[in-house]
Parts: sequence; C-alpha cells; structure tokens
Amino acid sequence: MGEKKSALLVIDLQEGPLYGTYKRDEIISVIQNMITRAEENQIPIIYVQHEEAAGSFLERGTPFWQFTKGISPKPSDIIIHKKSTDSFFDTTLKQELDNLGITNLIVVGAKTEYCVDTTCRSAVTQGFNVTLVADAHTTGEGVIAADLIIQHHNQNLNSVKTVDHHISVITSENVRF
Repeated sequence: MGEKKSALLVIDLQEGPLYGTYKRDEIISVIQNMITRAEENQIPIIYVQHEEAAGSFLERGTPFWQFTKGISPKPSDIIIHKKSTDSFFDTTLKQELDNLGITNLIVVGAKTEYCVDTTCRSAVTQGFNVTLVADAHTTGEGVIAADLIIQHHNQNLNSVKTVDHHISVITSENVRF
C-alpha cells in the first residue's frame, strides 16, 4: 500500500447551513486554523458547496449559498458543488481525490448529522480513511440539543469502518498533516 496522502475537506461552510448553528464563530475559527495549517503543509483543500433548485434557500448565487465570512477558497483550491447530503453523490469529488492520490480525508464543516455524517460514511465505502475533526463541525438545534448531536456523532462515527478503511475522530490540535 502506498504512502498516506491527506486532503482537507471543508463541507458547506455557507451562510445558510451555518445560520443559527452551535458555537458558530468558535467552530469557524477552528476551521480557519485548520485551513491555515493545511496551506502551510501544502495539503490540498477541497470545499464542498451545497446548492438547491431555483427559488430555494440555497439557490446558487443567493446570499445563503455564499461561503461565510472568513472562508475564501483560493484559486488553487477545489470547489465541489453538490445537491445532496453526500458530497460524493453525483459530483466529481472521488475523481478529484483519485487524481490527487488522496487516501485520507480530514473532514470539517456543517451540518453534523446531515452532510458531515453522510460524507464521512460514504468516504469509507469509497475507499478513503477519514479523520473527522471533533471540534470543527457544527449543527443547529433540533429535537436533540446541538451539543448532544455533535457528541453523539463524534462517538458513533469513531467506530465506523470497512475491512480496509475507517473513521477516526480526533480534536484539531491532534491532527497531523
């Protein structure tokens, strides 16, 4: 097996998905730090941007579709547009990762129980190892309090695996690029 090569996957850091999320500014700050560290280590950064049909909340070009303040992909970064909770479904994400020789995804973003969870699980079945950054994903309040949703997913996703691939959940200060 070849050398481990990582990419930072930044999921849905847009105004809409981040609206009213738990510890929004704190999480964005942690993610900004992860982006800076990835850039310093010349790790590819892939931004995923959710979009929906014309007339909807996340229609391409609307204010809620835009990346949130402080999140600005560079021309060298890759932007993937998706229309489902799975960043791999009907997108070029797998092809982009394969072209770069990526074997490990470091995942941050919004929303924990939707796009973050689905993409992490899908990545494992697509042949990637995943490092979910425990303190760099967020969600809004629902039937269950946001902090409990995050805690639950950090614990559950840490045990997801296939024969060859797995998800590890660690805090941002323990991520090694």
